[in-house]
Amino acid sequence: MKVVSLLGSPRKNANSSIVAERFCATAQNLGAEVRSFTLNDLDFRGCQGCYVCKTKLDRCVLKDDLAEVLEAVRETDILVLASPVYFWDVSAQMKAFLDRCFSFLVPDFLTNPNRSRLAPGKKLVFILTQNNPDPNSFTHIFQKFDYFFRGFGFTDTRQIRAFGAREPGEVEANREVMETAVRTAEELCRQNQ
Repeated sequence: MKVVSLLGSPRKNANSSIVAERFCATAQNLGAEVRSFTLNDLDFRGCQGCYVCKTKLDRCVLKDDLAEVLEAVRETDILVLASPVYFWDVSAQMKAFLDRCFSFLVPDFLTNPNRSRLAPGKKLVFILTQNNPDPNSFTHIFQKFDYFFRGFGFTDTRQIRAFGAREPGEVEANREVMETAVRTAEELCRQNQ
């Protein structure tokens, strides 16, 4: 079983990264092969809107650091996306990754019922941390990602959220969130065995 983790925070010791690392460590202990990418450390551009992935290639034409990430996503069983909430949405780094996922759609994705180039049955773990302590805030973010990734053929999408997490590293003291990361990894890894 393969797990790919994409860390969307530009901060070191970021709360979203800490939760993702707990999930990945649990999955690795259960036998998963884990690859992790810190998007802020990569040199890549956003989608150029060139449509080469729809007219000439079956993947993104850009040859930058995100090419390896997109290939890893193609091959993974479980994708972990971890981001802080910045200005009512995911970080710019995570949004740029999502835009490049356009290359995963077939050319006739608007009319084709099988619109994804990815193998069906992948699982998504969406980790979101926010300073705002209100659990009713920013619920639209996961709804949007759930919609997109189900369109890419993901069949099981889970969300792990941490509220009121502002200072780097403070999420480690949130026992409920950290236990949810462990429990979610155990559930998904057992399903793939």
